[in-house]
Amino acid sequence: MMRRSPLTAIIFSAFCFMLMSSCTPGACFEDTEAFLKATFYENESKKAISPDSVSLWGSGMGDKMIYNRAARVQPALLPLDASSGEVSFVIRINGTDDTISFRYSSYPHFISKECGYTFFHNLDMNHYSSTSNIIDTIVFRKGNITTANEENIRIYY
Repeated sequence: MMRRSPLTAIIFSAFCFMLMSSCTPGACFEDTEAFLKATFYENESKKAISPDSVSLWGSGMGDKMIYNRAARVQPALLPLDASSGEVSFVIRINGTDDTISFRYSSYPHFISKECGYTFFHNLDMNHYSSTSNIIDTIVFRKGNITTANEENIRIYY
């Protein structure tokens, strides 16, 4: 019968450990959702100033609130649905309601092996609308919506 040396056992154990650790999924530490990032600006001073109170919900979403009387929201993160292509939100700034609507296209984006895929979006900057009860102007800063911490639109109120 053949005898194995301790060195062979160590090499075999190390090989098995490397093989098993290469197949285990790692943790995902990256953002995996691409939100439309809206920064609030006071119209008179033209400075980035958070409203005293922000409530936000998707039009037709019923009671599902994204923000409910939140203070110091800067920026507001607006979720987009990759299967839709258009979205409307009701936004209440300091007790006054407005509706904003956007069109966009979506495409899959590979983040990493651990995080998998997500959807990025491109705003159609020619097709948007808003009421003007408290919102004065919407300015597009960056039409490509990704997981990066970049301002997409400015809402002047």
